[in-house]
Amino acid sequence: MKRKVTYVITKSNWGGAQRYVFDLATNLPKEQFEVSVILGGDGLLAQKLREQKTSVYRSLLLERDISFTKDIKSFFELYRLFKKICPDVVHLNSSKAGGIGALAARMAGVKNIIFTVHGLPEDEPRGVLARLLIKIATRLTFMLCDKVITVSKDNQRRVRGSVLIYNGIGPIAFGTGEIIRSAFPAEAKITGTIGELNKNKNQQALIEEAKRTPNMFVAIVGEGEVRSELERLINKYNLNNRVKLFGFLPAAEVLKGFDIFALPSLKEGLPYVLLEAKQAGLPIVANRVGGIPDILDAKDMSEFSLQTMVQKTSALYA
Repeated sequence: MKRKVTYVITKSNWGGAQRYVFDLATNLPKEQFEVSVILGGDGLLAQKLREQKTSVYRSLLLERDISFTKDIKSFFELYRLFKKICPDVVHLNSSKAGGIGALAARMAGVKNIIFTVHGLPEDEPRGVLARLLIKIATRLTFMLCDKVITVSKDNQRRVRGSVLIYNGIGPIAFGTGEIIRSAFPAEAKITGTIGELNKNKNQQALIEEAKRTPNMFVAIVGEGEVRSELERLINKYNLNNRVKLFGFLPAAEVLKGFDIFALPSLKEGLPYVLLEAKQAGLPIVANRVGGIPDILDAKDMSEFSLQTMVQKTSALYA
């Protein structure tokens, strides 16, 4: 008899945690598992899951920002969905979905609750009190779960009893990156980065560096909440000819257009894009946060394969 696995994630835009959910949901053995996904919004993750004929339940109330009223309503919404789906396993992703989802799943009688930590939320730049409260809430979430997966050695060390399973990717068919190269002078050495445009990804640091370095050309690939802020900085420093925003483009299409890959993140779990950049053979400059050292220092990349990730994770669903 198939085991029913339900994934829960707060946001349905396309980022590392969303890719993780997509890869697991679409690569579990279909003869062993029946998969569904609960998510907030109707972004690219929802669209891609529907294309793969995966059952998708859209939460109308689950969102990243803290709202006491909405969070209470979201708890009851998730509780009702769990009672409707009757999953054998609930696999939670992202802090908000983890906290509310773990309590709702426990109250709904789910027997196996798993939470994947895609970077610890207390590492985000916040005030001291806010970080303390978030750390307490996160540890309470861990206590409500049967298993906690961490994706880096740093996070495993800080989460007692967690299981380390790296994110993984398969072989990539890279494009030429012409869309990037054609936007800059032929002789330009291009420093590129890929990721959601947000404060944690810290793309601003590359713009600031380009301001200080006259011959530096920067390609920023991705979309997100700080795009207008990045555009303002580029205009303020008069860098329109040397720093360009490309919006969302698949990494496989653009990586070969870079000469150097940069990842100035302030917080990371285990970034897929760094695995892709390493597979592309690019020189890498990155902040050593979260799982970044695990990738940069790895001699054997087999632990970062999609097959290994799926096998190790599905073993926890038994």
